[in-house]
Amino acid sequence: MSLLLSIDTSIEICSVALHERGRLTGLMELHQGNIHGSKLVPCVKSLMDQSGYKMENLDAIAVAQGPGSYTGLRIGVATAKGLAFAHDLPLIGVDSLEALGRRVISQAEPNSYIIPMIDARRMEAYAAVLDHEGKTLVASRPEILDENPFQEFLEKGKVYFVGNANEKAKKCFLSPHAIFRDGLNSASGVGEIAYEKFGRGEVADIAYFEPNYLKEFMVLKSKKNPLLS
Repeated sequence: MSLLLSIDTSIEICSVALHERGRLTGLMELHQGNIHGSKLVPCVKSLMDQSGYKMENLDAIAVAQGPGSYTGLRIGVATAKGLAFAHDLPLIGVDSLEALGRRVISQAEPNSYIIPMIDARRMEAYAAVLDHEGKTLVASRPEILDENPFQEFLEKGKVYFVGNANEKAKKCFLSPHAIFRDGLNSASGVGEIAYEKFGRGEVADIAYFEPNYLKEFMVLKSKKNPLLS
């Protein structure tokens, strides 16, 4: 048996999940802002209590490593590292966008693309490009949406956009190939990928494991005054 506890605090949702042999057996989510610091550990305890499992029953801890909210990622990764160290469990890091993309794989047509996005500032987002089976084609990176960075994929076929940047994206991607799907980051997707990585023995070095914040967005020149940057 493999029992994994997963944590995702990439965005404002505080999400924890349990997967047994890769199957989701428990999920707890709080859709409130700025609560990760005070609610994450109680959520973990409550989920474990409700499931009937104890921490010593776990085989690994998984966490969304980023990209996403700086504060959320710091809290989620620090908590996951603390739990893994305290209970002598392996730690598995999962890309936040790859986990988000899992939410629409069942809906994606063959030869289509999935683009999970996490909202950033202004018209910016963190994004990745996956094929219809969830394989990463373009790794997570910062994008400026009104520059239409996904035009090449929209010209090839259907593109499924998912994440909390969809409202921004709808203003930029007017192609008939653009399909917008509801869905937010969740520990359920983290657990699915973590189970696969656990089976391959892909675990992190707890001492050196850090959030993946990605690089800062480039400062754009003012459109009102091109001399200002």
